[in-house]
Amino acid sequence: MTATGHALVGTLIAAKISNPALAVPLALLSHFAADVLPHWDVGTERRKKTRERLVLEAVGDVLLGFTLSFFLLAFLPATNLAYVFLIIIVAQLPDWLMAPYYFFRIRFPLFVWSYRFQKNFNHDLAFPWGVISQIVAVVILYVLLFKVF
Repeated sequence: MTATGHALVGTLIAAKISNPALAVPLALLSHFAADVLPHWDVGTERRKKTRERLVLEAVGDVLLGFTLSFFLLAFLPATNLAYVFLIIIVAQLPDWLMAPYYFFRIRFPLFVWSYRFQKNFNHDLAFPWGVISQIVAVVILYVLLFKVF
């Protein structure tokens, strides 16, 4: 899933669950659950992209995620921004841990392990269907958290 998708999921979790003892592990688990769904992200078809393009797209994705999360908060129950930021970072954490290896080939054991571990969960889906699948997943999560429960 894109960093934007993980950020939106983290935002929904933070707005619904005010207890960090529940929200932090749930946000971390949400990362892997979301990555199991077939999706598009900046690494899809990475062999056709330069490293510079990958990094630029990844930075843009992270910035878009935080921006959309900020706007999404206007439609959700009042939530502390620092808390939302924490939960977003936790929801994205596995990607943050693998990024130094993935983008720059920094072979620190935690970065390499994180990359290899996450490969087990990722299921690529070409654009635009891989973006549509993420939008549908976030909308379903919103409905479940704020309309059903």
